[in-house]
Amino acid sequence: MGYYQRSLEILEEINNIKGMTKAYNNMGIIYKNQGNEKKALEYYHKCLKISEEIGDKKAIAKAYSNIGNIFRGQGNHKQALEYYRKSFKLDEILGDKRGMANTLINIGNIYADSSKGDTALSYYKRALEIYEEISDKRGKAACYGNIGSIFKKQGDPEQALIYYQQGLKIFVETGNRRGMAVSYNHIGNLYFIKEDYSEALKYGNQAMDMATEVGGVLEIGSAAHLLHKVFLINDQPSKALEMYKLYVEMRDSIYSQENKEASIKLDYQHAYEKEQALAEAKHQEQMALSAEREKRQKLIAYATGGGLLIVFLFAIFIFNRLRITRMQKKIIEAQKEIVEAQKKDITDSIQYAENIQQALLPSAEELSLIPDGFVLFKPKDIVSGDFYWMQHFNDRIYIAVCDCTGHGVPGAFMSMIGSSLLDEAVVEKGITKPNEIFYDVRKGFIEALKQTGDAGQQKDGMDGVLIAWDKKITLEIATAFNPAFFIRNGEIWEIKADRQPVGFLTGEQKEFTHHEFTVQRGDTLYLFSDGFHDQFGGPKEKKFMMKNFKNLLLSIQDKIMNEQKVILEDTLLEWKGDLEQVDDILVMGMRF
Repeated sequence: MGYYQRSLEILEEINNIKGMTKAYNNMGIIYKNQGNEKKALEYYHKCLKISEEIGDKKAIAKAYSNIGNIFRGQGNHKQALEYYRKSFKLDEILGDKRGMANTLINIGNIYADSSKGDTALSYYKRALEIYEEISDKRGKAACYGNIGSIFKKQGDPEQALIYYQQGLKIFVETGNRRGMAVSYNHIGNLYFIKEDYSEALKYGNQAMDMATEVGGVLEIGSAAHLLHKVFLINDQPSKALEMYKLYVEMRDSIYSQENKEASIKLDYQHAYEKEQALAEAKHQEQMALSAEREKRQKLIAYATGGGLLIVFLFAIFIFNRLRITRMQKKIIEAQKEIVEAQKKDITDSIQYAENIQQALLPSAEELSLIPDGFVLFKPKDIVSGDFYWMQHFNDRIYIAVCDCTGHGVPGAFMSMIGSSLLDEAVVEKGITKPNEIFYDVRKGFIEALKQTGDAGQQKDGMDGVLIAWDKKITLEIATAFNPAFFIRNGEIWEIKADRQPVGFLTGEQKEFTHHEFTVQRGDTLYLFSDGFHDQFGGPKEKKFMMKNFKNLLLSIQDKIMNEQKVILEDTLLEWKGDLEQVDDILVMGMRF
């Protein structure tokens, strides 16, 4: 949260009101994910207050919806409905059909929670009509799943199966593996209810395979619970027990964090007591040996006389050395524990910074405005200097793929500044041309980082590609040290990069080149940072190179965009082998 507070200070310093509302909203989301609903509500209200002051109705609607989610989580359905209806009314005024449909689903969920299935069903069907009107496959699949669950609760498995299968079909078409896992599990449970245990087993195994592939704890637990029931019916007790243990493990990892922490504490306590017992036994053994040695020394003393003094002094010397060695060992172990604790604190902070950076990236809802596309994003470290940005403003879609100076925490901090400055240029200042937006962002970097060009001063900034699309046929592009690829009918055009960054440049600050295209149906555009083609690998451990990257993109043009992403990931993994990833990797593809 400290990183986010610093980001908020910068936004306030440059008076980016729009950015401040997004920051408050995202901080509320983080607090909600932490379970601190009181704090989440506080930041949602801060977002709401500023949004109302500047008259940003879209942000007000989103704040209403988020506050409604808090009240729903607390079981306060009356308050939740009040905020959801406020959100719906604003979305209706704005003509935001996707927002209206999302809110209808939220209202339907309230009635489903209250066991009012028919009322919930009417809201889900209204949402479904809107999603069909705007061709939102993701929304349709969610509606089908919710409607299926209502029919299941009402004791109509045949109708439920029809809707679950419709949702599954969309998830398969769009490559949504988590959605496929959920759908397989729903269908398997329906067959279990119908006592068709062979089909229940089939879909249960498919659900488990898909859930394991995506690493979904909730989905793995649901699949394990279904398979546990099937194996019991099929008189396979060992497999049933195995699935039940997995179900309990997944359930506890989600709902029993306190029990989990208590278990870990007991494990540590047990290990500590065991070490203490071993130490005590060793001490007793040493004491016994010491007594025996002392006895022998007395016998030797009677026999050798003067030799006693030498043996005694030597024993004292050894004892002191042993005592010093033990003390040094304890000091080293204590210092090791301190270093490990500090390392854990640093790692936890960086992982938390990852949550903040993820919150700043475009949501799945925002990315759905692109007709067909994918994002391949692989940070080198936990957080990244590469980032992608999107803004839908005045019926134009703006998208940027940027590579900030450095990677890790410094690069991530630069990416927050870059994202904020892009928002300011488009939303606050109303700049529409990508080359002019980049020019304004460059000035913002120079002012925010107080760059003067003095000797020894860092020239931080970012490289990137920025596009503006009117959602019809006109596409405008600006580039800064990174090119873009445009493919039509099997031919590829490289949109050359301007040899200057979006940041301080020694000498005259030149304008960026304006590129404009008329797009046709089926045209494909790729935006990317330098991470993919600069990755070392292959039999000679050399860079992948831009030429090979370009040929790879041409070779997969007959594939849908989700399949292209999988091929790019597999190619990168095979090329890299056991070598270290050298930089953040970001590739974004879209088909018009």
